[in-house]
Amino acid sequence: MPAVFARPDYHDALSRLADRHLLRDLAYIGGRWIAGAGKSFAVTDPASSATLAWVASLGAEETAMAIDAASRAFAAWRAMLPQQRAAILRKWHELMLAAREDLALIMTLEQGKPLAEARGEIDYAASFIEWYAEEGKRLNAESVTSHLPGAEMIVRREPLGVVGVVTPWNFPSAMLTRKATAALAAGCTIVAHPSSETPLSALALAELGERAGIPAGVFNVVTGHAATIVGRMCSDSRLRAMSFTGSTEVGRLIAAQCAPTMKRLVMELGGHAPLIVFDDADVAKAVEIAVDAKFATSGQDCLAVNRIFVQRRIADAFAKAFAARITALKVGAGIEAESELGPLIHERAVVKVEDHVADALERGARLAAGGSRHRAGPLFYQPTLLTDVPADALIMRAETFGPVAALVTFDTEEEVVARANDTEYGLVAYVVTENGARQMRLGRALEYGMVAINRVKITGGPIPFGGWKQSGLGREGSRHGLEAFTELKYLCIDTAA
Repeated sequence: MPAVFARPDYHDALSRLADRHLLRDLAYIGGRWIAGAGKSFAVTDPASSATLAWVASLGAEETAMAIDAASRAFAAWRAMLPQQRAAILRKWHELMLAAREDLALIMTLEQGKPLAEARGEIDYAASFIEWYAEEGKRLNAESVTSHLPGAEMIVRREPLGVVGVVTPWNFPSAMLTRKATAALAAGCTIVAHPSSETPLSALALAELGERAGIPAGVFNVVTGHAATIVGRMCSDSRLRAMSFTGSTEVGRLIAAQCAPTMKRLVMELGGHAPLIVFDDADVAKAVEIAVDAKFATSGQDCLAVNRIFVQRRIADAFAKAFAARITALKVGAGIEAESELGPLIHERAVVKVEDHVADALERGARLAAGGSRHRAGPLFYQPTLLTDVPADALIMRAETFGPVAALVTFDTEEEVVARANDTEYGLVAYVVTENGARQMRLGRALEYGMVAINRVKITGGPIPFGGWKQSGLGREGSRHGLEAFTELKYLCIDTAA
């Protein structure tokens, strides 16, 4: 049954849903909606603290049930022709786009991001389903030139098996589809665990997946306490791969728990992105790039800029224009039409931002804009700019995950490359320069898995998303994301007469 709407403490905006069956409060296992032992947890709107739903809280026993269901469904799903799997995925894609407004509303209410950003994420999430529906048809076998007489050699890719998918709260739809549809297109089955902060988006996608014809047991969603559920997933040898997006610290724990069963790991972990602005850049354009790269999802994004390096000659002009631009940002609840910056996800996130700002100021940084909580509500923080931030400040060493930008100046290209690379993270770096040779040099010199030059948006189905160093393992998106959920099998066939 769908979630009950009669409770007086439920959010009024839920009445705007055109399809109320998309708001689900039960887990989805083996093609059935289940409550488990009857325990539940509240999902609330970070903008207002109003209750959205009470969602079933499952444990280790139900997680094992989901792995059972996925294991049983695997043989039939892998045996389907890629074209048959693609037809189901394409239907899922079509249903997502048809439900775009409802899915965006659910996401905004549980995550907090403005509706315009949520709509963009739904489009982005759906694009991965479309991409992998087609890419799954191209997992071709390859012929190997034989080095043995009387032998033919073939190498082919086969699906790994059951895949565990653990998704974060900041992109609750896109992270699920990017991971799950790659595995599904490869012929694997899924046990997914969404963040307890934002489970409703995943459950809505499960509802649409069921309508699209995904067979029972192929796609399962287990809601509840992460440590219990993910721990059970890691320890089960039937689950052959884990795909996780989240902090580096949690990624290390998952990797350690998966080691005894030698699972394949695909991990997108922390980021600490630099933005480097050279003095040949157009200042107005550079400011817009910086604002977009810093404040999307209120800065709660592994791709968000944390450190802004501006060449000294234009630093004052950049800081003045940047401060004016972010001070004008409309801060408010995501469901308000003009909102550009929503709340942070919970109190811990706000406290972390406050700690980073206080630490930087204590070490000598200057406050150019913002610097405190916003009057819109307890989980809102003003868009903030710190200048002259010392290298030993916490914000220069750790991911802030909030709407605070740290600006420092530099003089030479060699200097700024060394400073940008001086981190254990290596997910994405941004560069603004009109010098073509410099663009190529920076593209090579920066120790990051992705480098964006003179733009912010770079991700999508065709590209291999992922980082270097402590920012992750493997890639998502592109053919590499599909191949991550396959094993190579080599056949050597005797052809001697």
